[in-house]
Amino acid sequence: MLNINLIAYEQSFGRISQMPPSSGPEFAFVGRSNVGKSSMINRVFNRKNLARTSQVPGKTATINFYKLGQVRFVDLPGYGYAKLSKSEQARLDGLIRDYLRADRQLELVFLLVDMRHSPSPLDKQMADFLIDNEVPFVVPLTKADKLSARQQALQLEVMTRELPGGQDITFIPFSSQTGLGVEAVHAVLEDILSDEAFNI
Repeated sequence: MLNINLIAYEQSFGRISQMPPSSGPEFAFVGRSNVGKSSMINRVFNRKNLARTSQVPGKTATINFYKLGQVRFVDLPGYGYAKLSKSEQARLDGLIRDYLRADRQLELVFLLVDMRHSPSPLDKQMADFLIDNEVPFVVPLTKADKLSARQQALQLEVMTRELPGGQDITFIPFSSQTGLGVEAVHAVLEDILSDEAFNI
């Protein structure tokens, strides 16, 4: 079983060159600003303030590392916040892409998409980028609690149709408010990692 109680904040980095060498499996979280990355991390690991959340989009301007045994979980900056300067947007986009292209033991990316809306052009670009770079990913569909069961089913059809590679993507309806999808995320992690990795 996944021993989530062992996780701890490690460090934040504003440049790829500052990051420690990859020393074990890594899982990354990426998505548009305010899609709920930090809230998802907190819910998945059952900690209120593990990842800092904010009502202000674009708040995460660094790559934040969390460690669980030899496993790292990586909170990447959000993309697509229009109020940032073009230079800052370019810096953050470069930081995200440099991490995803780096020679690291990246096992899986969680590409978060807001379930209430169609995937944005930037969401589609990120999916294309991950496919082109042969980075495996799944798509948690956040804020699912805002939709009825019928609306969720309709939005799943939209996501499957509109996201690149949608027919082959594992979608996980997710809510940081209700806990919907947490067990599915744990199952994905446990499927990739042996129990021993979490007990080091």
